[in-house]
Amino acid sequence: MDDWQQQLRGSLSEPEDIAERFGLDVDMVRRIANSFDIRITPYYAGLIKNKGDAIYRQIVPDEAELAVNSGASDPLNEDNDSPVPSIVHRYPDRVLFLVSHSCASYCRFCTRKRKVGDATKINPRYIDDGLDYIRHHPEIRDVIVSGGDPLMLSDKKLEYILKSLRAISHVQIIRIGSRVPCFLPQRITRPLVKMLKKYHPLYMNVHFNHPDEITSESSRALNLLADAGIPLGNQTVLLKGVNDDPMVMRQLVQKLLSVRVRPYYIYQADYVRGTEYLRTRVEKGLEIIEAIRGWTSGLAVPTLVIDAPGGGGKIPLLPNYVQSIDNDKVVMRNYKGDVFVYPQVLSPSKFRTHKKGQRPVMATTNELQELHTLI
Repeated sequence: MDDWQQQLRGSLSEPEDIAERFGLDVDMVRRIANSFDIRITPYYAGLIKNKGDAIYRQIVPDEAELAVNSGASDPLNEDNDSPVPSIVHRYPDRVLFLVSHSCASYCRFCTRKRKVGDATKINPRYIDDGLDYIRHHPEIRDVIVSGGDPLMLSDKKLEYILKSLRAISHVQIIRIGSRVPCFLPQRITRPLVKMLKKYHPLYMNVHFNHPDEITSESSRALNLLADAGIPLGNQTVLLKGVNDDPMVMRQLVQKLLSVRVRPYYIYQADYVRGTEYLRTRVEKGLEIIEAIRGWTSGLAVPTLVIDAPGGGGKIPLLPNYVQSIDNDKVVMRNYKGDVFVYPQVLSPSKFRTHKKGQRPVMATTNELQELHTLI
């Protein structure tokens, strides 16, 4: 048996074991488990240093999950954009392809907790329906293979999906979304990587939320994927008590680059039922972006987005760097708060012509100086 399968067999998943391990009320844990599965790999549990720390809060059940009137079961309205059970088709040229109901560990803030962990809702029998849908929609050029976690499938089952997608002529890009390199890095084996590299252009978006998750084991897994030519991006969820600190987030994005992962998105946590205790205010995300941009490499700066409730798609958010715009100038501030002025392209009234039919020429130096005095 592979090491990753042994890790899964040893995972904490029974309410009694979880309650004993973390000093929780067992009845409370049972009630939470009835609505959303609990699983914590031994590897990830070993990263918890203290009760309530950044690793703990992501994965250990909390009584606050039972709160009523605290979010929506399908906040992104995915089910309304699902023409067949395994497909979410929201954007014009790409689809989300749900191929596995299982995850190595279950994030307590999961957007798809209404489905994840439930084999009746994300089931292998729907995979061929999804492939047929993609075949019959030539506008689809980009497929995001997700779930659950696709890397929870066997190499053979995953290859069937990738090979089938690569055989569809209009599918140009295949992406895999996975938290396995974080929760279960032992799953990233040389045979798996050898198989994946056959299906380029193949991309992978991983999910790390805190610098303590980037360990020697996860670094090995990420570097193995990168060595296979798979571009890696990271999707972080902004979470209270986990990474809602500008310095923690800066450390995370810098560590990601050191293991060849490009910070891609910071997500404002979705409005999911039972996750209010983990959500932050939107202003916190803007504060964090300001603390990253300019203070470290541009490669390390992700895009802050809100996946709009109701199915509006991802909307990027930026701090207000532009102070004003008019016909003559743009007034901006930089990452330090210093203000700068950029002259606009001159309007036709600022050009002069020598003779009829002659091409306009730019204003003279004196005229430009006059413009700058206006600025």
